[in-house]
Amino acid sequence: MLKIVSTKQVRLGMFIHELKGSWIDHPFWKKAFKLEDSTDLKKLQASSIKEVVIDTSKGLDVLHEVEALPVEVKDHENLPPNQLQQAPVETDSSVKPISKVKRITSSEERARAKQVISASKKAVTSMFNDVRMGKAIRAEAAMQFVDDIAESVARNEGALISLVRLKTKDDYTYMHSVAVCALMVALAKELGMSEQHVKQAGLAGLLHDIGKAAVPLDVLNKPGALTDDEFTLVKLHPERGHELLVQANITDAVTLDVCLHHHEKVNGTGYPHRLQGDEITLFARMGAVCDVYDAVTSNRPYKDGWEPGVSLQRMAQWAGHFDDVVFKAFVKSVGIYPIGSMVKLKSGRLAVVIDQSPKSLLTPIVKVFFSTKSKTRLPVEVIDLSKGGANDAIVGHEDPVFWGVHDVDKLWAE
Repeated sequence: MLKIVSTKQVRLGMFIHELKGSWIDHPFWKKAFKLEDSTDLKKLQASSIKEVVIDTSKGLDVLHEVEALPVEVKDHENLPPNQLQQAPVETDSSVKPISKVKRITSSEERARAKQVISASKKAVTSMFNDVRMGKAIRAEAAMQFVDDIAESVARNEGALISLVRLKTKDDYTYMHSVAVCALMVALAKELGMSEQHVKQAGLAGLLHDIGKAAVPLDVLNKPGALTDDEFTLVKLHPERGHELLVQANITDAVTLDVCLHHHEKVNGTGYPHRLQGDEITLFARMGAVCDVYDAVTSNRPYKDGWEPGVSLQRMAQWAGHFDDVVFKAFVKSVGIYPIGSMVKLKSGRLAVVIDQSPKSLLTPIVKVFFSTKSKTRLPVEVIDLSKGGANDAIVGHEDPVFWGVHDVDKLWAE
């Protein structure tokens, strides 16, 4: 069995299957070997390599069993779905936690988030095009953008997530991958995962839809309803994506699993394996929520996206679709009133959420702009509902379409 463990857990007698990191970061000339020399052990633990993959069938296991993340073996696609081990929420304490980053406002982070989105979009577009031309996926290059996205989310969890939702119908497929990466990172952090698992969740999000590179563009971008044959073709993308990842020698268990199972539902009506309940790993359940949220809030070739807050309300009503615990954590990660949500205040005014308040998810920072009593626009006013002098409060979500408001995104993004 292959396991990812901290270098602090490594001991003599273990078989090192892989060193997690660039070859220039470690003192060994070979990739896989049995650790039998104490000098080599000291070199490894003194190097910048923080994790290794061990093969317990060829050497010793850790002294005390910990929640180490299983690594996908090459013939994973031949295993029954219920044999894929559940990825834990937390690893052992030797994994270095994510460094503390000072939180800044959404408006302060927006400029950097735009740069990250632009660079990530180019990379994902190039990756999809390479796959269409038969070239292999390079996970190392993808991880650079996962790191950049994770850092943006750490500075302000809503800035990049809200901006990446403003994708056009033409670039939906590529930007969707960037969005799900960011959402997975934010959700993993909300669930209290280790840095290792946060990054794995992000990589899984970035690569979860790579199988769509095997779907004809005229089907992916079709403006009308798909025929039964076209829908059947699209539904093959999880399995096709998994095949592409395996062919590229990507062995990360989380990435492979989320790619294959992000369309499963807890009630067993999903695809491709109709898994249900605990048969679906934690990361795949996370992927299901993140994938759907970005899909329903985005403008796609065949439909316009829903307002973020309305989307959460509707998703909450889909019994049997999502894992309850994961969905509740997801709501916390994006905010009960996500950036870009239109809300109604006790005063009868409409406002759009422009940032979250560190004090409470129920009292975000909003931009008031409309009176429901006079049905007229008001001078724009920014209110931090968490402050005592706000003298107003949110009473619920409102659908912009109902009020004939068509510039909500422009209001919060400026």
